[in-house]
Amino acid sequence: MARANDLNGKRALVCGASSGIGRATAMALAQKGARVIALARTEARLVGLTDEINAAFPGEAGYVVADLDDRLALQGIIDSLLGEGGPVHILVNNTGGPPPGQLLDATADDLQTAFSRHVLAAHLLITRFLPGMRECSYGRIVNVISTSVREPIPGLGVSNTIRAAMAGFSKTLSHELPGGVTINNVLPGYTDTERLASLGESIADRTGKTLEEILERWVSNVPEGRLGRPEEVAAAVAFLASPDAGYIRGQSLAVDGGRMKSI
Repeated sequence: MARANDLNGKRALVCGASSGIGRATAMALAQKGARVIALARTEARLVGLTDEINAAFPGEAGYVVADLDDRLALQGIIDSLLGEGGPVHILVNNTGGPPPGQLLDATADDLQTAFSRHVLAAHLLITRFLPGMRECSYGRIVNVISTSVREPIPGLGVSNTIRAAMAGFSKTLSHELPGGVTINNVLPGYTDTERLASLGESIADRTGKTLEEILERWVSNVPEGRLGRPEEVAAAVAFLASPDAGYIRGQSLAVDGGRMKSI
């Protein structure tokens, strides 16, 4: 069983930490003793998050304002983080998914932008943090992606494509990373976040159904009978980041209330 302070002395970078699953993950890692660096584009939300963490836990949380679309600027931020505070032991790759829509309606730019934001940004972060992880013989890379890597979700054509690319990317890296450095994926199902609300609004606009009808349909497909909470997904991420998960590697863990039908 994971222990309350088993990440003491570990430094964690959480991407997309300003809201939803990313925010909950930053809190969960801080609660386990990690020194959290929260990364997102919205500074006001990051300030609120780090103030809350520092008031509750002794983890000395900090933040960086960054856009994963701007890899040149991201490179400078990485260099600054490594120069000022030493290695990053835990990396949580998490960012908002591409806009909804049919894949046939997507442009090449839509696909390229999503690939850059997810796969290329993750590749940059991993390759830059890996030397420090290797030297410490401890590294945990956790990608928050989607259940669509197993069962594509209608109306999310670009997202289905890019999330699957991230899953293949992760599985490949799981055979290349050194001992002590693991990579795994967490696959959230229907989770009560701003992203899900936005998706619901998009479906409502397209179909003429009410948000209540859409929510009822979603929940009807979940054996647990409700939406997931960001904190429940974050708990899975925090476990995979812990020493207790050291022999779990290259896996995709669904946190979906049992919705998926695939084995």
